[in-house]
Amino acid sequence: MSFLRRRSATPAGPDFDVLAMDPGDWPGNLGAGLLPAPDGSCQGVFLRYDLFGGRGPAMIIGNLPEGSPAREVVEGEIPFEVAQLLLALENEEEVTVVGSEDVPVMQGDNLLIVRRLKLSESRISCVQFDRSDNVLVTIAAWDRPITDDLYALLKPLPAELFQQS
Repeated sequence: MSFLRRRSATPAGPDFDVLAMDPGDWPGNLGAGLLPAPDGSCQGVFLRYDLFGGRGPAMIIGNLPEGSPAREVVEGEIPFEVAQLLLALENEEEVTVVGSEDVPVMQGDNLLIVRRLKLSESRISCVQFDRSDNVLVTIAAWDRPITDDLYALLKPLPAELFQQS
C-alpha cells in the first residue's frame, strides 16, 4: 500500500501514517491517544470511537509501529486495544485470547491477511493486520461484529490531527 509509508519529516505526533476511520464520517464522539516513549517518540496511536453518547466506546483502533512495547504480548494475553476498551467500559472482567484465525480481506486493490481473535468475552470483536510499513493495526469493538465493510472505511488520517498546538 503506497500511501502507508514512513514520513520523512518528524511531526509533533506520530512519525507514521495512522490508518483509521475519518472522524468526520463518525456520528459519535472521537478521542485519540498517543503512546509516548521516554525519548519523546511516538510508540503508537489509538483512536476511541464513542457511538453511545458518552456511555462507553463502540470501537478502538490502534496503530502500533514495529518496536512498540504495546505490541509485545504473551500468548493468550489480550492486545493493548482490548485492554483499553475494557478500561473505558469500566469492565474489570478477566479476558483472554482463546483462539485466532487468519482470513483474507480485500481493502480496495490490496489484500490483507486479517487475524480474527477469539476472546473469552464474546461481546468483544477483535481483528489485527500488519500494514506494508510494519505498523500493526488492531480493531476492538464492543457488542458489534467487525465486518468486511469496515476495511473500506479505513484510510490514512492527516498528520495535523495529531500535532500539538
